Amino acid sequence: MKKNLVIVESPSKSKTIEKYLGDNYKVVSSKGHIRDLATTGKYGLGVDIENGFQPNYIPISRQKKLITELKKDVKDSDMVYLASDPDREGEAIAWHLKDTLGVKDNQYKRVLFNEITHDKVLEAIAHPTVIDDNLVHSQETRRILDRIIGFRLSKLLQNKIGAKSAGRVQSVALKLIVDREREIVAFVPEEYWTVTVHFEDFDANLYQYQNQDIELKTEAEADSVLEGLCDVYTVAKKEEKAKNKNSKYPFITSTLQQEASTKLGFPAKKTMMIAQKLYEGVDLANETVGLITYMRTDSIRLSDEFVNPALHYIEENYGKNYVGYVKKSKKTENVQDAHEAIRPTSIMRTPLEVKAYLKSDEFKLYSLIYKRTLASLMAPAKVNQTTIILENRDYTFKATGQVLIFDGYLKVYADYESSEDKILPKLAERDRRVSRDVEKEQHFTKPPARYTEAKLIKEMEELGIGRPSTYAKTMDTIKERGYVVLEEKKFKPTDIGVETTDKLQDFFADLINVEYTRQMEEELDEIADGKMVWNQVLDGFYKLFEPRVLNAFNDMEKKAPVEVGEDCPECGSPLVIRKGRYGQFTACSNYPECKYIKKEEKEEKVVMDCPLCQGKVVERKTRRGKVFYGCNQYPKCKFASWDLPVEGSCPKCGEFLVEKNNETKCSKCDYIQDTTDGKEK
Repeated sequence: MKKNLVIVESPSKSKTIEKYLGDNYKVVSSKGHIRDLATTGKYGLGVDIENGFQPNYIPISRQKKLITELKKDVKDSDMVYLASDPDREGEAIAWHLKDTLGVKDNQYKRVLFNEITHDKVLEAIAHPTVIDDNLVHSQETRRILDRIIGFRLSKLLQNKIGAKSAGRVQSVALKLIVDREREIVAFVPEEYWTVTVHFEDFDANLYQYQNQDIELKTEAEADSVLEGLCDVYTVAKKEEKAKNKNSKYPFITSTLQQEASTKLGFPAKKTMMIAQKLYEGVDLANETVGLITYMRTDSIRLSDEFVNPALHYIEENYGKNYVGYVKKSKKTENVQDAHEAIRPTSIMRTPLEVKAYLKSDEFKLYSLIYKRTLASLMAPAKVNQTTIILENRDYTFKATGQVLIFDGYLKVYADYESSEDKILPKLAERDRRVSRDVEKEQHFTKPPARYTEAKLIKEMEELGIGRPSTYAKTMDTIKERGYVVLEEKKFKPTDIGVETTDKLQDFFADLINVEYTRQMEEELDEIADGKMVWNQVLDGFYKLFEPRVLNAFNDMEKKAPVEVGEDCPECGSPLVIRKGRYGQFTACSNYPECKYIKKEEKEEKVVMDCPLCQGKVVERKTRRGKVFYGCNQYPKCKFASWDLPVEGSCPKCGEFLVEKNNETKCSKCDYIQDTTDGKEK
């Protein structure tokens, strides 16, 4: 009897789901995308620009064997459930699978696993849908845009300045970093002074003179204040009011990346890898289950079936006064596919209950997600905020403090959000206090801070650049390309990063910027909603973009190669540093007339004299990087050893000795040298 076939993206997810579905289902993995754009055609884009931007897809090389296996599985199945991830990328993967594997319209169903738990998997199988063509077109448009921009601009920059790549989102993110660095360099610190009065049990700061806000720019102005004060201060006003401190929304992709960065020190890439594992399934004592819902989402929505038991859990474990409410978002734009927020799949699986089954970092991230979700449904914390206004002649000082009177959501989230009490003394209006000391202090205004990964993600999200699912990749790319370095966990642009940004702005300022990139994201959303036609969007972009590329190829000045201070031994022209497929090399500047390339002399680590000839045994590496030891007279001498050779020869057979597992042994026979007393073993 034929089985139903379920195709998911992840191998680990397939194992979890197969346990839930039983013997009538076979669950296999596509391991992500099975095909991609070709690199043929005009500019190697894999897109037929003149024919409505029709893409030319080909199988990914490493996936060819898998495609053959999947085709056999499809042939042996009655029904195919396409269960790739529940987002635009997953929708596109489902369409590629259907098209590549030859699955007929009446032979497939599209299922969405927003969480990998027994009941939710069975529910998704029982309520299938079909592939959403609009979502597929939106993903295709994004892919083609990124291919056109990436290929054309990368080729341009490689040719002109030796930069490695450019990208639709990557280059705008880099521009934010470069612009911030220029703000820092241009910043001129301004001096200012503060005056603080110290009493026995509290401090107060100067903030007004003759009922007007005061700024002290010089030490002379601060001294003037001190000279105008007496020792006695009068309480002019005291205010006390209770304030609510509300919990934050449950996590979406971007806020999870930000909070994990600031609170746990995780890079965005690491956060998403761990979250993927928690979503796909963890082996617990008696079951394999996904611990969190799908981690690529822009929605803060929580389902009623989660909220109701969660509110009951709060009441049972913390008390009725800790029960809060479901927060509603005022922000409606850019909400991706109406998913839920990132939350635990069950409020009953507390971090402590699953700790024994998780690695340390998995436990940290799960605890953060669990407690953030629980806290979002809890009552606000309450603080008593106190303000005391004191007068001294024409000067006014202010002291503020607050006391936590009800911890509310901080009962579970205090580890991630501090709330320190600052208690002020009990004072009434017209009370007088004598100062213990008055202090002036010099300060200087500070430039804006460089972006941390968390701050850059927040900025990109607020500006509408890219998608949360792409932020981690963007961070990685600008680091890998050498466009930025991290100093104290903050992004600083390198010289090539600055030069890349400047060149792009010289020729593409109206396209590589925040506004145009945000507009592109909005148009991709419109395509997903069926409100715009995908290839018309591409056509409008290409008509703006390609003329600028051609102009840049003609007019952008090519960066001269760096001279090394030596002349070519063949033609006398200066030698320069050039870049090739395998890195930098030194060659003649008169290329192609002179094709001289300087041979780089490699420093070799000499181990000992060769036991077979007059050469030296040196340390070398195979093509795959494995270390071995060979004679530098190769190929005349064939001496080679995987183990480290040592001086001397075996007293039993005469072969050379090697060091292995902290012992000196013969390379051929069973002789082992006893190093404790010099005797043979």
